[in-house]
Amino acid sequence: MIELKTIFSIAVRAIKANKMRSILTSLGIIIGVAAVIVMLAIGHGAQISIQNEMKTMGSNLIIVRSGVATSSGARGGHGSQPTMKKADGDAIQEKISKIRLAAPVLEETAQIVYGNANWSTGISGTDNRLFEIKEWELDYGRFFSEADVKNASKVAILGRTVVNELFGDVDPIGRTIRIKGMPFQVIGVLVARGQSGMGMDQDDAVYIPITTAQKKVMGIQFPDQVKMIMLQAVDSESTYTSQEEITELLRQRHNLGSNKENDFVIRNLTQMMEMMENSTKIMTIMLGSIAGISLLVGGIGIMNIMLVSVTERTREIGIRMAIGAKTWDIRLQFLMEALVLSLIGGLMGIILGMLGIWLVSSFTTLTPQPTLLYVLLPFSFAGLVGLFFGFYPAYKASLLNPINALRYE
Repeated sequence: MIELKTIFSIAVRAIKANKMRSILTSLGIIIGVAAVIVMLAIGHGAQISIQNEMKTMGSNLIIVRSGVATSSGARGGHGSQPTMKKADGDAIQEKISKIRLAAPVLEETAQIVYGNANWSTGISGTDNRLFEIKEWELDYGRFFSEADVKNASKVAILGRTVVNELFGDVDPIGRTIRIKGMPFQVIGVLVARGQSGMGMDQDDAVYIPITTAQKKVMGIQFPDQVKMIMLQAVDSESTYTSQEEITELLRQRHNLGSNKENDFVIRNLTQMMEMMENSTKIMTIMLGSIAGISLLVGGIGIMNIMLVSVTERTREIGIRMAIGAKTWDIRLQFLMEALVLSLIGGLMGIILGMLGIWLVSSFTTLTPQPTLLYVLLPFSFAGLVGLFFGFYPAYKASLLNPINALRYE
């Protein structure tokens, strides 16, 4: 049998002898590999965006909101029925072993003023557990002290956007801002986080102690009322197993009989994020599969050209057989040509794919994230396509009768 090195050199010479035809033959493979790389990179980038969104929100999260109020047959939205209290969150954290932290939250939009500057932003009443759940650190300053929460102190922690809009380059620590006309001392500035996956500016926020929000700012109807409680479970599995325990505990605390509906709503953010991730994975597979069709089309093009090549080189095949070439030598020769064509197309497709990723990231809001696996996968598949579609022409060439082949004009 002829050595593979010799077969490879023969294949390269045959490809060089018809450069333009070889390039056009590989075009389908080039476009297919490039398309698959770009599509997989876009899908992977979307997955990373979702994972980053989960990190900024916190991990293993459950949110419990107040229920829906009904008045004269008209039903309000979630949170319209003031049923949740800070004490509910404390009880959940204390009595349900799989819940690590429970942070109370009251939210409202208000105008804040510093000197001649003003800004409309979200005001959140909470305690330090919220920052721990979100894994949100301070850039400088301090968090709320126990005395701040106990005494309903008028202190505030600002997001970076609020600092930029009100203070510019001035250090805000120790300065006084006004929320609804009331003076608040700035005690901390949070590390900038940028936009969330939903497009919201996470840094456009002001945080005050939950007791201050309840007693002095938001005018709640009932003592200790909160809009929602953010819970963090010990792991992702516990977000599912704890929901039933949370429901049972809150129904007991709210004195709900067996015939009454829940006056609260539980949302498992881990489940929602996993669903989004799964949807993104399915989208990535679909995009990659659609792009992969062009690889198959490229393979058909290789098969057609190789069949033409067999016809053109019938006499050459006859001469090789006459001087001792075996059936498998002929098959390997044409298989090698198909493989080399595919791999050349694959390499050029990688270059085109990297260019496509750069163009997408430069001129769109998408953030493709290429990986070595997503580059090697379509390149390897291109080689397999070449072998698969090159087999029939190679098989047909190996079955030629040497005498008839030598007589071929």
